[in-house]
Amino acid sequence: MVNGKKILLGVSGGIAAYKACALTSKLTQKGAIVKVIMTESALEFVQPLTFQALSRQPVYTDTFDEKDYEKIAHIDLADWADLVLLAPATANIIGKLANGIADDILSTTLLATTAPVYVAPAMNVHMYDHPAVQQNMKTLVSYGYQFIEPGEGYLACGYVGKGRLEEPETIIDVIEEQIRRQTQQTDFFKNKNILVTGGPTRESLDPVRFFTNHSSGKMGHAIAEAAAELGGNVTYVTGPTSLDCPRGVQCVSVTSAQEMYEAVVSRFQEADIIIKAAAVADYRPKEVYDQKLKKKSGPLVIEMERTKDIMAELGKQKSHQFLVGFAAETNNPIKHGKSKLSRKNMDAIVINDLTKEGAGFAEDTNIVTYINAKGEETTLPKLSKRETARQLLSLIERDMKGDQM
Repeated sequence: MVNGKKILLGVSGGIAAYKACALTSKLTQKGAIVKVIMTESALEFVQPLTFQALSRQPVYTDTFDEKDYEKIAHIDLADWADLVLLAPATANIIGKLANGIADDILSTTLLATTAPVYVAPAMNVHMYDHPAVQQNMKTLVSYGYQFIEPGEGYLACGYVGKGRLEEPETIIDVIEEQIRRQTQQTDFFKNKNILVTGGPTRESLDPVRFFTNHSSGKMGHAIAEAAAELGGNVTYVTGPTSLDCPRGVQCVSVTSAQEMYEAVVSRFQEADIIIKAAAVADYRPKEVYDQKLKKKSGPLVIEMERTKDIMAELGKQKSHQFLVGFAAETNNPIKHGKSKLSRKNMDAIVINDLTKEGAGFAEDTNIVTYINAKGEETTLPKLSKRETARQLLSLIERDMKGDQM
């Protein structure tokens, strides 16, 4: 996928710069044309001659060192690149980009390019977690930059944690997968109204206590984000989570099952596709107390009542909509999932077995089986939730196109 691609590799000043040498070599071996820009600090770790030998291309280190008098180097490089890769990306260069600072050849080139930019951070775990760094990364995501998350492990500073530059092979895999996806991408979801739900609900007992579940909202968040990237008009109804609203998505925050019911039903008729990934409470306390319940001797019995079944109601109202549900199960997952698919008049259901390692609420990965109304099953291997979301959207596109034929 990178064969023949013109890749501009930006190397900033961190010990992980040595990995950029291996990255340059592997990209070149795959047929990519790699030009390297180094910051002044990067020169303290690796010599330009190393990158020149590995890439067989000139290396750029100085804004004012114009190698061709007919061209302005940083503008020419910015226009030349098919994609830009920043690896390693230090906290410093990330901060510069997020705030529009251009004071060397790398930062000026990055601000001038219109090519896709991939950022692979590398820094101390506490630096990576610092609110300023996290905010700068969120800013760059909002600008359309794509991040390749750092790995976890032993860091050069002696700490163990997140902040290690991802391995060159993994970085290349991410880039190739993105190129492949862009090549295969269709306009199927463009301008379709897509309603996604995610996260848990909270059912209050008194002013300080509530019933909830372990849902993190990561799966719904990933689906909403992926659907927006494909051009959909996405509304994401989310219960309480720590996640920010995905870029390009209209978010609606709710707390209880009743609030989620009202938010979804009121938007249902305008939707073309509904993907209901939220973990909605099936029961809530029958009585909600105005004052905190005081501890007493002996057991406490709380009477619970059913909440409204959102999916069942949507299945009754469905006209043109394509309705996809989720089922998190711990025993006989396929059997129970198929039963829900039929009973609730869904077009497809996504089943995940919570007993499998790498699947479930708080994980960054998932293992799911997609079953459509025809009974066709597709089981996906353990993937990141972002990739799971993309694969599910491809399956939905396949089934909707089949229904339209």
